[in-house]
Amino acid sequence: MLAKELGAALNGRPLRVRAYKIMDANGLRRVRLYDARASCLTYLADNGVPDHLLAMWAGHTNVKTTKKWYVKPDVADLLPAAKAWGGLAGGV
Repeated sequence: MLAKELGAALNGRPLRVRAYKIMDANGLRRVRLYDARASCLTYLADNGVPDHLLAMWAGHTNVKTTKKWYVKPDVADLLPAAKAWGGLAGGV
């Protein structure tokens, strides 16, 4: 949560409006900022950024929060598990 100088909560709408204008001006598909955050953190995790740095980047004090809610496996991440399962099921 962000706050103004006097402590009042900031509304995220102006940030979203500005981000969407930038996306539109650059011919990019509109992506919710929340989803872009998860994509960014997943990308960083997949490219070797340590968990404690991911948590700092996300503003979390607990690494588990970052890993649970923001770092999402994709199909390529799941292939080793699928191969292992195929070997187990095929060996029967």
